[in-house]
Amino acid sequence: MSVSFRPEELLADVIARLIGDVRHVAVGNASPIPATAALLARAQNGNGRPYVSLLQSRKHNFFTDGARELFDCAGQGRIDVFFLSGGQIDGQGNVNLVSTGDYGHPKVRFPGSFGSAYLYYVVPKVILFRTEHSRRTLVPKVDFISAPGSNEANVYRSGGPVALVTNRCLFTFADGRFTLASVHPGHSVEEVIENTGFEFARPATVPQTPAPSPETLTLMRGTVAQELAEVYPQFAAQVFGVGQTAFAN
Repeated sequence: MSVSFRPEELLADVIARLIGDVRHVAVGNASPIPATAALLARAQNGNGRPYVSLLQSRKHNFFTDGARELFDCAGQGRIDVFFLSGGQIDGQGNVNLVSTGDYGHPKVRFPGSFGSAYLYYVVPKVILFRTEHSRRTLVPKVDFISAPGSNEANVYRSGGPVALVTNRCLFTFADGRFTLASVHPGHSVEEVIENTGFEFARPATVPQTPAPSPETLTLMRGTVAQELAEVYPQFAAQVFGVGQTAFAN
């Protein structure tokens, strides 16, 4: 018997599998789906790993000096996974968090880089995440490089992008380019091609992204949703029914 699930639950499941069994995952502000995934990965591992730092949380955040401690921790090699998004992402893994159009006369201003380039270089596993998969957001070349996906061979770099998760599919990233790894249920390879501005590799047969298992959904809608509600109460209520009558399987 199949179990219904929301798009947010699918994306959180995909990201949790990318996280795996690591020591420490940090999640920045305004990132409810990556936060769900990090808490889910910890609940699934059942061994207290990974330690999860949610920057907006009181319970899940040992930093007392905000982002400055986050950067120090990352520089010391004590953060294994982080998440980045951007107004634009291109096929080389470059991220734009500054503006579109001419830099001196921009068409659109984004929130700003806020240390993204630094974290991109030092966190071993950076997962890119974008819920709008369109040619406006996934472009051939970003207008401004806030955080570079690759670098010259003589530049030491311990971190970088490993994947891009969107509302349509999962890309993996290696050797300076993306590869289509799976397409989410309800979407197609043709749709991904049509809505992606950059070129990417793909196998002859692209699999469908697995749906969350009943056990995974139970964890997300129970333990994880309760923990998430502290930081993202509106998201937890809308997606998981926390504080409301939860939807039935």
